[in-house]
Amino acid sequence: MKIKLILILTFALAIVQGGATAIAQQGVPQNAQAPAPQTSPGAPSLHLNSIAPPEKIEFPPSNPKSFTAASPSTQEVNAFLKQIWGYDPNRVWQVMGIQTTVVPGISRVTILVGEQGVSHTASPTVFFVTPDGHHAIAGSDVITFGAHPFAAVQQKLEAGATGPYRGSSSKSLMLVEFADLQCPDCKLAAPTMDKLATDFPNARIVFQVFPLTTIHPEAEKAAEYGMCVAQQKGNAAFFQFVQAVFDTQDSLKTDADGTLNAAATKAGADAATVATCANSPAAVSAVAASVKLGKDLDVNETPTLFVNGRPIPGTGVPYATLKQIISYAAQEAPAAVTAGH
Repeated sequence: MKIKLILILTFALAIVQGGATAIAQQGVPQNAQAPAPQTSPGAPSLHLNSIAPPEKIEFPPSNPKSFTAASPSTQEVNAFLKQIWGYDPNRVWQVMGIQTTVVPGISRVTILVGEQGVSHTASPTVFFVTPDGHHAIAGSDVITFGAHPFAAVQQKLEAGATGPYRGSSSKSLMLVEFADLQCPDCKLAAPTMDKLATDFPNARIVFQVFPLTTIHPEAEKAAEYGMCVAQQKGNAAFFQFVQAVFDTQDSLKTDADGTLNAAATKAGADAATVATCANSPAAVSAVAASVKLGKDLDVNETPTLFVNGRPIPGTGVPYATLKQIISYAAQEAPAAVTAGH
């Protein structure tokens, strides 16, 4: 269930919409001579003519006077943006200025960003880099800045995402989904996750239970049942159990025990044994650990998917875009993984 849309950056709406500049669009440095802000590069043109956008967006030259801050360097900004936007071959940008501000150590970074073949011009976008060089202020969010902005999250997931998984035992390409078994959006996302498992057979696709108990009173019990099914019958049975719960999700409201017992049986587990296990301290602890991991990573909606540490909302993202992001993450990973077709 969506509580708040999680994005890695306020200005990275391209993840959701396929191409938009997102921090409140502000003017470029005074001497940068950039065009005035335009409609979002990802939005369809409203012009009633048949003139196609140019194949390549031409950026105006940057003004050396707009680079007054000692850090970050242009190379560092480009490396950061490459991680954020590199999955989209049509996304182009140019750093127009890195300036000092009235706050010592905080630098104002201005870029022009556009979508080739969609927009005639690029739009200005601004964010701020903190004195430690490790964080950026994007709108109302403080996010990780650097050449590897997702690395710290990925390390936490490699260590802590121990939920049932399908696919590869390797962690080179990890897709970690935090989901709630009573969540309608998680049910809607399930076919997408199945398709990803087919298209990326060498990915490790992990299911981390994240029951939202304030709105889904039976989700925690369902998660505990799931942990016990996995313990009794293995990972494949766990995913069969999840699908069976999703198939009868509405029944959780009226007969949670009957619904979960039936799902456990359908997954090939002994329902009575699973029910006893679900009440054990071990099952409760396993679910609590998964929830803590999600909270440590600022998960506040289900489903939330992490692709090698990059958070992505589990619904609303076009499949083609999601596949681009995963393919790009695979290329950036130590061992490249080729997407299926």
